Amino acid sequence: MRSLRMEFFKCKRRRLWLPLLIMLAAQLAWGLYSMRDLSARELQQGWATILYNFPMLNAMMTPVIDAVVASRMADIEHKGQTLKLLETVQRTGALFDAKFLCGAFYMTLYLIAQLAVIIGFGVVNGFAGSPPIDKIGEYFAATWLTTITILLLQLVLSLLIQNQMIGMIIGLIGSFIGLFSLFFPPSFQKFFVWAYYAVLYNTSMDWDAATRISDYYFIGFNWAGFLCLALYFVAIYAIGRILFVKKEV
Repeated sequence: MRSLRMEFFKCKRRRLWLPLLIMLAAQLAWGLYSMRDLSARELQQGWATILYNFPMLNAMMTPVIDAVVASRMADIEHKGQTLKLLETVQRTGALFDAKFLCGAFYMTLYLIAQLAVIIGFGVVNGFAGSPPIDKIGEYFAATWLTTITILLLQLVLSLLIQNQMIGMIIGLIGSFIGLFSLFFPPSFQKFFVWAYYAVLYNTSMDWDAATRISDYYFIGFNWAGFLCLALYFVAIYAIGRILFVKKEV
């Protein structure tokens, strides 16, 4: 707990909330602008439509946000060369856990704010029916687990590699993978953690080429994919923590 409190103090001093707020505003503006002036037919499918669009935005933007958070949390130690000093007063594993939990807290708040705006937008704009709590819950669980798994991967890279540009480049590559994974075969998507925004879709779309009309609807949740992602998380955590503990600083 002492290590965790110290991480929150360092993040507060570095204003970690500021890039998160800017990226959230950009993501929401992009995602919600396209859903203005909906027709009556589109409002009937409003909840399915918005829960179809936002995983695409998350796939494009959230890996970069994860990379920024991980980089800022690790960069302060690399610049000040304080890792060796910190390891004299606390266990290395505890330092790793504290940094991850602090970053996960910030990203969880980010996703909660995103979800609150999505629900508020749907209610205010008159989406048909009450908010589908079960589908919204599935969307949030899938988005949260994918996001913190990517955050964990980025944090491992940022702590092990002093040059933070490498982690940022990996984040950008992850964004491209996340976006283009929408066109990958489902069996191939599961090999990339960034692709799980697509793997864990609980909505789908049918596009009629003749009428150029799209229909959005809910589908069953991919529990097998969710379990596979959880295993990725456990593996990245175990391997990354061991490598960090054994790292010479």
